[in-house]
Amino acid sequence: MRLSAIGDTCHALAVVRRLQDNWPGVHVTWIIGRTEASLMSPIPDIDFVVFDKARGRAAYRDVRTALAGRHFDVALCMHASLRANLLIPSLPAKIRLGFDKARAKDFQWLFTNRRIAAANGEHAMDAMMGFATAIGAAELPLRWDIPLAPEDRKFAEDLAVADRPMVVISPCSSQRTRNFRNWRVENYAAVIAHLESRHGAQVVLTGGPSDLETDYGKKLAAGSAARNVVGRSTLRQLAALIERADLVICPDSGPAHMATALGTPVAGLYATSNPARTGPYLSQKLTINRYPDAIRQYLGKDEAQVAWGQRVRDPRAMALITVSDVVDKIDSFFDNRGF
Repeated sequence: MRLSAIGDTCHALAVVRRLQDNWPGVHVTWIIGRTEASLMSPIPDIDFVVFDKARGRAAYRDVRTALAGRHFDVALCMHASLRANLLIPSLPAKIRLGFDKARAKDFQWLFTNRRIAAANGEHAMDAMMGFATAIGAAELPLRWDIPLAPEDRKFAEDLAVADRPMVVISPCSSQRTRNFRNWRVENYAAVIAHLESRHGAQVVLTGGPSDLETDYGKKLAAGSAARNVVGRSTLRQLAALIERADLVICPDSGPAHMATALGTPVAGLYATSNPARTGPYLSQKLTINRYPDAIRQYLGKDEAQVAWGQRVRDPRAMALITVSDVVDKIDSFFDNRGF
């Protein structure tokens, strides 16, 4: 069970693949959120049960109905939140494995009867991999394998330009309260200008249909040759774009982890959250990390003095990332790739 969000479900998919690679033929049922299912559900060797939170209490009944008559050896409760915890009693498994008590948010430990080993200082994906380790799955090379339809790949190919690198920029993170992860429009504009002039890149702007994301897309496209599909692509079309891209640039958000799952390098922009915990798992060297600076400047502490995963809830923090920080990473990436 991992309901949301996009990035965390990408981590969970790697866990599922580890189980499948250890035990070919294992039957896996995944309880997942509706939005996340739109990306994952075409995977043929996983049985998906959708939990649609918009249905309120009826969503719990939907899951119970879907699971009626089934029995599982173990339920991996990889989502610790009140909404997810209330689902656990509906899972027809003798073993209900949850996080260790320190990480079992919203009293998850009251609903589970086994726990993974305690750990601190882990990346979010390593924490989820603790579930595979707990049930005896050996560590194997990472695998995701998200199948994409030809029409989705065509959508991405139509936005590409032959013999030019494609860079996908997803400028905005989710619009949660006090979630200050977005870099300024003018900074992105300067980066796009550099990508176009120095590297001849075709930039594609992506994002959801919110007013903020739409505004970012319009402003960035107006001053450049970037193709703007903000609010005009499905999640699977976004996945195809990311797969086709040579590089993704984004803050701490779902596309960073989609890119990891799809094998595309990520230049992540991190100041308000710790990239060692939530950064793109395979692109740490490309990540722009101003988190330690933000901890010192806005919390008055060193990184070692704050809890693992401590957020910096200050709207000024992302301004610590400079255009030159990002440009230097981009230049190093393209120079080493031979474009």
